[in-house]
Amino acid sequence: MLPPPPIRPDPTHVPTERELREDLAAAYRLVALFGMTDLVFTHLSVRVPGEGHRFLVNPYGLLFEEVTASSLVLVDAEGEPRQPTSWPVNPAGFVIHSAVHLGRADANCVMHTHTLAGMAVAAQRDTLLPLNQMMMEFIGRVALHDYEGVATEENLSERERLVQDFGDKPAMILRHHGLLTVGRTVAEAFYWMYYLEQSCRIQIAAQSAGAPLAVAPAETVARTQRLFDSGPTKGWLPWQALRRKLDREQPGYRD
Repeated sequence: MLPPPPIRPDPTHVPTERELREDLAAAYRLVALFGMTDLVFTHLSVRVPGEGHRFLVNPYGLLFEEVTASSLVLVDAEGEPRQPTSWPVNPAGFVIHSAVHLGRADANCVMHTHTLAGMAVAAQRDTLLPLNQMMMEFIGRVALHDYEGVATEENLSERERLVQDFGDKPAMILRHHGLLTVGRTVAEAFYWMYYLEQSCRIQIAAQSAGAPLAVAPAETVARTQRLFDSGPTKGWLPWQALRRKLDREQPGYRD
């Protein structure tokens, strides 16, 4: 029997902390499922509604496949825990996230990865090319930030430059580092990250063949982007399907 069709999201709904915990825990499990992890490093974070700056992030030391809704840690803008926790939190690892969260009101969710394909494209001069229709959605919409060394709390000026480079785009390639996406929801940020990663994998695969690359013309890219933008809320439909998949196969993420 088919599951009931998902209800369209209410744009006025303010998610509860519990809803955000389950969404973010699901995102951690899915990042692991699709091979986008770097051991216990990198982070996904989401803003918690209410006064002050509060965010949910993974406890430092858990594999993404081990993250659950209750294990996520509530932190402030400096990455310091604002709840009792037996697990450490890596404030230095939250530096990029806090900069983006504080610099963009629409960046409720921030995702950062160190994948093989993402880092390979981040090492290329021209970064992402329009080689496939899913890649065309990103052309002109992926910011670029040059590498300035390991992000630390001391280098506040880089945080400002990173936010300035990001602008209002949904995705960013961090030169010599990895990938970064944002969204108004966890679903939206995951949509951008999943397809940015897929785009990087396609590019590396196409380049590895050694044949001349067929780069799509600008007018084709523009027309394709208009078609992508005409759909429902970004990432909403696949997110419902992915949550159902996790509920069947890894229901413990909700714990």
